[in-house]
This record gives sequence, structure tokens and C-alpha cells, in this order.
Amino acid sequence: MTLASALAGWPPVTFAAEASSDTTFASFDVAPWQWAAFVALVGALLLVDVLLVHRTAHVVSFKEAAIESAVWITIGTSFALVMLFWQGGQASGEYLAGYLIEKSLSVDNVFVWAVIFSYFRVPAQYQFRVLFWGIFGALVLRAIFIFAGVALIERFDFVLYVFGALLLYSAFKIARHQEAEVHPDKSLVLRAVRRVVPSTDEYDGQKIFTRANGRRLATPLFAVLVLIESTDVVFAVDSIPAILAVSREPFIVFSSNAFAILGLRALYFCLSGMAGRFRYLNLGLGVILAFVGVKMLVTEVYHFPTWASLLVITVVLTVAIVASLRADKREHAGL
Repeated sequence: MTLASALAGWPPVTFAAEASSDTTFASFDVAPWQWAAFVALVGALLLVDVLLVHRTAHVVSFKEAAIESAVWITIGTSFALVMLFWQGGQASGEYLAGYLIEKSLSVDNVFVWAVIFSYFRVPAQYQFRVLFWGIFGALVLRAIFIFAGVALIERFDFVLYVFGALLLYSAFKIARHQEAEVHPDKSLVLRAVRRVVPSTDEYDGQKIFTRANGRRLATPLFAVLVLIESTDVVFAVDSIPAILAVSREPFIVFSSNAFAILGLRALYFCLSGMAGRFRYLNLGLGVILAFVGVKMLVTEVYHFPTWASLLVITVVLTVAIVASLRADKREHAGL
């Protein structure tokens, strides 16, 4: 009996533990109260951020964003210690690998947000609040995708190969372009929203809905939120299969996703104006996706150790970032 089931007072949730005969991935029982405790922790962190740290609308400075980003990264990586003491080194390693994958792939989200905010001319002091709701929605969507993905893999073996092929295709697409592409003016989702939801072109502070002439209207922030959520669905198509290549335990996949996503708002205010400086990041992300895609395709034949996945992801990210910054420095120096 595991520590999780020993502490539980009711039947544990065994999503992958009993169904899978694959012992190369961490697998353990998570009781309902433990899921509830984790969700409560995530909710508490969100509330502290929006009600205490960002209680009033203001322009987030780079220094403030850098400090907050460091805090979120510390919280996210420290949870690996919880996994280590709770379920051991295998689970902790899978958590870290999943966290790094989601964090690195989410950088494209940040640059897409910058394009969306620029298109709608969202005042800087209102951007944090709409991102708060965007992050909340992303957590709900990711939970649905994660449980659906795990269920499909457990029920249909061929899904592994579908996900693997999808990751290789995504790797090719990401490696070929330098910037995330988004065209709000061509978005079918945005057109549908404007057609169905009564809207105004005027901002009313950081309100998503307002009242004018006795009517309840959506402000432009509502359209921004809808676009952010719709683009997150697109990015989840890459990131969820990628994390499922390094772990099949729903708790590990969701917790690594959650902590990586929670820090995205602070990361946005750090990186939103620096898209051009990371010229090799897309190439690095392509390499990472190709690696996890191959890992998923050959998992029935050979299982890459978790430490090997961590090493590959860390080295590729480091090389891509350092090479990008050095190239940017040489360019500005006129060399």
C-alpha cells in the first residue's frame, strides 16, 4: 500500500495504476481529498496573487515581473521535493520533466498574448486581470485534456503513435518559423463572439462586462479573453501529448502543468517585448518536441530513463537561449 492510499479514508482514484501494465512510468494512488487539497492550493495561490499582490490595476514593471516570475519558478520547482518525499525519485523526475516541457512550450503563449494585447490596444494596467481569468480557464481546459489523453492511451494503444506523429509534425512546424503567428482580425472565434455577444468598443477599467444605456455589454477585454483561451487550446494540442511522453500519472501531469501555467502572467511581463531576442528558441522547442515524439513512438520498444529526458530538455533549452542571447549581443555590437 502506498503512502497516499494509507492516508486516504476512502477508495483512492486509480486512473493509471491498475489499468497500465507499463511499470516504466511512476504510478500511484491519489485519494479524492488529496486532489481536493492540491486544487485548493492552486486556488489559494491564484487568490493571493489577484487579491493581495495585484489588488489594484497598475502597470507591471520589469523588476516586479522578474521578482514574481522568480517566486513562481521557485514554487513550481520546489513541488518536485514534495513529489520526492511523497512518491520517490521517479515521480519527482517525471514532474520536473513535465514542468520544464510545459514552461518552455508556454513561451510561445507569451508572445501570442503580446500580439493580442497589441491588436486590441489593451492598456497595460488592465492586462494582468484578463490574464488572471485566462490562466484560470487554461487550468480547467488542461485538466480536461489531461484526463482525456490518459484515458485514451490506457484504452487504445495506437493513440501513442498518433500523439507521437502529432508531436513530430508540431516539431517541424515550430522549428520552421521564428515567431508565433496569430491574426485576431481573421479569427472565426472572435467573429462568432462579436456576432452573438452584445459588445462595446469602449473599455470600462478592467471590467470584462459593463452596462450602457441599460444594457449589459461585453467590453473588448471579453474578446481578448476568448482569444487567449482559444489559442491556449491550440497550444495544448502540443504540450499535453509532450508531457504524456514523460509521465502517464494524471496527478504528475496536471500538477506540472498547473505550476508552469501559474507563473505565465509574470513571465509575460518579463518577455513580452523580447520576442526578437530569442531567435533560436523555436528551433530548440522543435528539437524538444521531436525528442518527446520519438520517445513516445518507441516507448513499447525502449523507455528513455527520466534522467535522460531531463538532461535533453535542459541542455537543448540552455543552448537555444544562450545562443540566442549571444547572437543578439553580436548583432547590437555590429559584429
